[in-house]
Amino acid sequence: IHLAQRAFIDIRRHRRPLDLAVIGHEMLDRAADAFALQAGDVVGTIVARGKEEAAGGGDKYASRKFKFVERVEYEALRDFVVSIEGTVAGKPPAAASPVIKQKGAVFSPRVLPVAVGTTVEWPNDDDIFHNVFSISEAKEFDLGLYKHPESKRVTFDRPGRVDILCSIHTQMSAVILVLDNPFFAKSDEQGNYAIRGLPPGEYTVRAWHERLPSVRRKVTVNAAGETRMDFILGPGGGPAEPARP
Repeated sequence: IHLAQRAFIDIRRHRRPLDLAVIGHEMLDRAADAFALQAGDVVGTIVARGKEEAAGGGDKYASRKFKFVERVEYEALRDFVVSIEGTVAGKPPAAASPVIKQKGAVFSPRVLPVAVGTTVEWPNDDDIFHNVFSISEAKEFDLGLYKHPESKRVTFDRPGRVDILCSIHTQMSAVILVLDNPFFAKSDEQGNYAIRGLPPGEYTVRAWHERLPSVRRKVTVNAAGETRMDFILGPGGGPAEPARP
């Protein structure tokens, strides 16, 4: 912030007969450059792990009693979200407007994190009707019947989890995680994530998966550097580890 103030003082001291709009743009550019120089990143990996079977315990799911019961393959879970909780000053790099496509009677992406106030586009790329809706507390809506090439939009104005369904095709489902601020990241296929452009300071980081309890940790972000924080969710995760600079 003090660098932005200095930029404003410099502009006033050396200003020529410029209009206020030009001065304002110069201030914004200098403030943005100053913020970028101070911002830090939180990076790491996030995976899930089940509880190891006791030695000699055998595979209970192989028994006649449980062989038809769903078994969670923790190591195969994907689509984790890591986010900074609460209010954060500054703005991260601009991202493209989010879109969830309906193609082949599947929502893609199936998990989408967004910041409060984000509008999501819902194009139907199928030649059949879909009916996207949600009855979640964070956002209740019903887009009605429509098919290709029609598209609709929904703005998510409250934080929380929003479960998305199609009233026609029961196998279609998605989750939108509406977050307090834009500082978040979704993991890639290898479990890597990166939250870029955080102002220096102390934060609470939340690691989330739709099927597992969340994990929260404190982290201190330094200027112009990376802080590494790895997560293991699930019953085999063990106690939380401290952040590593």
